[in-house]
Amino acid sequence: MSAGVRVIAIDGPSGAGKSTVGRAVAERLGVGYLDTGAMYRAVTFAVLRRAVDPHDEAEVTEVASTVDLDIADVDGVTRVIVDGVDATQDIRGREVTESVSAVSAISAVRAELVRRQRDWVVEHGGGVVEGRDIGSVVFPDADLKLYVTASPRVRAERRVDEIGGDVDEVEASIIERDRKDSTRADSPLVEASGSTVLDTTGLDIEAVVSRVLEML
Repeated sequence: MSAGVRVIAIDGPSGAGKSTVGRAVAERLGVGYLDTGAMYRAVTFAVLRRAVDPHDEAEVTEVASTVDLDIADVDGVTRVIVDGVDATQDIRGREVTESVSAVSAISAVRAELVRRQRDWVVEHGGGVVEGRDIGSVVFPDADLKLYVTASPRVRAERRVDEIGGDVDEVEASIIERDRKDSTRADSPLVEASGSTVLDTTGLDIEAVVSRVLEML
């Protein structure tokens, strides 16, 4: 990361409120926002669309290195275009959700997307970057590193409010996703050194955003 490029890194498990916090902070600061989780979901969408086995490391890596991704935050929504196809809704669907952990665990895929994430920051002159390994791997020298979390139950309720489903089933899925993300060999989900933990379980978005801005 070059001198003068300001990065706010936000990590944490699925459904903890990272995207909501990240977007709000970026808007307040007038800087770009990147949801790196959407990038992994976009690659997974491309893998499934090309009828590739998500566990086939060589073929999945080929997809990751050749896929055309256009990811931009538009009116509070991360718009995702994959190989010219609008996948904004599909990347949040059950099929992608069930396969994204397998795709994300492939080291070569992570290396390719980390490269793209760093390029995005250079192109935008900094910004708010949100994911699972931003402060630990992608931008370990970020100006501010946050680890946003919440209880699995609250995260499940939030997800159901967004896309529907059974809370108990979603909670079980979230717990399993946490296990996979935190135990994978490459870039596991961890609280990065120097990061500040923000538990959003009992907080509204305005309180969290205000606290982040105070830290800055």
